[in-house]
Amino acid sequence: MALVVITGGARSGKSGAAVQLGRVRMLDGALVTVAVFGRESIDAEFVLRVDAHRASRPEGWNTIEARDSRSWIDSVPDDGLLIIDCLGTWVGLAMEEAFDSCMSGGLGSAPADSLPTGFSEEFEARTTPVIDWLVSRAGDTIVVTNEVGDGVVPEFASGRFFRDELARANRTLVASADSAYLCVCGRLLDLLKLPVDVSWPED
Repeated sequence: MALVVITGGARSGKSGAAVQLGRVRMLDGALVTVAVFGRESIDAEFVLRVDAHRASRPEGWNTIEARDSRSWIDSVPDDGLLIIDCLGTWVGLAMEEAFDSCMSGGLGSAPADSLPTGFSEEFEARTTPVIDWLVSRAGDTIVVTNEVGDGVVPEFASGRFFRDELARANRTLVASADSAYLCVCGRLLDLLKLPVDVSWPED
């Protein structure tokens, strides 16, 4: 198996890079499954977004339109190529589920300046097993994710939580990845060629 992580900002070309890699594996006979995430009932753009991305992919690729953070795993072939597009929307979906579990109503009914009691634990229970599964699955995996934390500090607690948890997930995946890229303006920077440790400059 191989794990590839492609991170970057909005419209940086990261999804296109994942499709490019998927085409290469498809030529080798790999079955390709793409997982996308969202709640259609509260996300009016979800269907349009899924249709647009599907149109950009080769025919024969299977698309899983996941409405929750975990059950979609059962639909992924063990030995096929899985493309996650993207991890940020999956984290957002898991956050909504954690809110629903902690309090009546969804994300919109939560206090803007705080998180419900037990929210972090509910979120971790949903996400940690999935991240572990992505790292250890038998088939090849491409994870498209968002690079966060370069802008201003989010005003609300939920925004800060999203930023922090997605950044932690990105670091965990890149640490285990066979290849990892930062996509900037359609160009790719190989993250695994960059140093992990700092060193004092020599005289």
